[in-house]
Amino acid sequence: MSLSREKIVEGLIGILGAEKVVTDEQVLKESSIDRFRKYEDVSGVYTQPLPAAVVYAESSQETADILKFANENKINVVPRTGRSSIEGGLETVVPDSIVLDGSRMDKILNIDTYNMQVTCECGVPLEVVENILREQGYTTGHSPQSKPLAQMGGIVAVRSTGQFSTLYGGIEDMIVGLEAVFPNGLITRIKNVPRRAAGPDIRHIVVGNEGALCFITEVTVKIYKYRPENNIFMGYVLDDMKTGFEILREVMVEGYKPSVARLYDEEDGDYYFSHFANNKCVLIFMAEGTKAIADATAAGIEEIVGKHPECKKVDSQLIKTWFDNLNWDPKKVAEEREEIKETQNIGFTTEVSGSWDVIYNIYEACCRRIKEEIPDITMMGGHSSHSYMNGTNMYFMYYYNLVDIKPEEEITKYHNPINTIIVEETIKAGGSMVHHHGIGKHRAPWVKEEFGSSYYLLETLKKSFDPNGIMNMGTLIPIEK
Repeated sequence: MSLSREKIVEGLIGILGAEKVVTDEQVLKESSIDRFRKYEDVSGVYTQPLPAAVVYAESSQETADILKFANENKINVVPRTGRSSIEGGLETVVPDSIVLDGSRMDKILNIDTYNMQVTCECGVPLEVVENILREQGYTTGHSPQSKPLAQMGGIVAVRSTGQFSTLYGGIEDMIVGLEAVFPNGLITRIKNVPRRAAGPDIRHIVVGNEGALCFITEVTVKIYKYRPENNIFMGYVLDDMKTGFEILREVMVEGYKPSVARLYDEEDGDYYFSHFANNKCVLIFMAEGTKAIADATAAGIEEIVGKHPECKKVDSQLIKTWFDNLNWDPKKVAEEREEIKETQNIGFTTEVSGSWDVIYNIYEACCRRIKEEIPDITMMGGHSSHSYMNGTNMYFMYYYNLVDIKPEEEITKYHNPINTIIVEETIKAGGSMVHHHGIGKHRAPWVKEEFGSSYYLLETLKKSFDPNGIMNMGTLIPIEK
């Protein structure tokens, strides 16, 4: 027999004390969703089942005690830290869930500049640790657009990547070791070493688990020398995405490692660079590192771009100014809320990846279908922002007017159908339906198509580590109807 809401709260208070257990109704409403349902948050109409409580664990042991209590009583737990998730991973899809918040575990435990790594508790904001490191001449190399909001545990949990990933890689390339707590209360630590061949790399059971297997309480990531004085910004306008993809491919295949390599189509270019794009595609790069490396990288890119005379260079200061104002912070989030209220126009993003031979087809098919099939679209475009030797990503950006609907209908009329088109076309072409935001709950219905025969591995991990199914129900693996 399942516990009542009152008994759940009573049990949580017995473990943590009343000051760490929050049951205020407005807090519960706001904690039932993430930014996938931002129109519900703007309108104040919340459609997801309310959690029983939001609890603040302040140590690994408190985390273990909460998970063990939830596991023994089969209570759904939604782990969270910085709350910047945008794919429904933080939604409470069953009533009386426990939202387990790690944001109070916010200590930087060790900055080790000899071994070039930093160890943080899960609730340390990325921007905080990054600013401290930069003051000392170092950087994590990780800079997602959500940097002012994101925290270290969540970054690792969603397999995040950042704006400098073409040089530094994603969080999976930066992670050294970690500590995590599993549903049975076991606290497990993966030690900090540069590499080992002692069987499978078990870090990657945890990295990207999206709170569906365990709760990450501590992470150690690499750090790098920070040399902003050597940064070189380059920008170009050009006529078509095909040419841009070919340039990105050649830069990567030739072995150059710009920290930033981005290609915007006409609509997305006009959105971000209206002062110079003029209905053109926009191609931008940033080279960094030692002066010799930055200069060589910039020279190599210039040579490659120079083979395409249709690419016209723009003032590098324009690119630097844009990049300095790219990240979204609490102020920008508040401004967006007001804009949605005033205009009834709302924007979202969906990111995918594909090999070089399919990425343009994915881009073209998705844009075409969405413009044809989705009513009230006011903007449909996208950009590539993370490139690799063998392919790149596509980050679709779309806006639509909210016409004759209730707040709870926005998801079914617009957002889910757009996601469906992008996921379907990407998987059909052989790409991945998600590049760096995580599967969450709204791409989980396609997880079997995404994984194919390897779904056996994911399903087995879930059954083994979370046999009672209490960890973030509906995330990664959909709830069976």
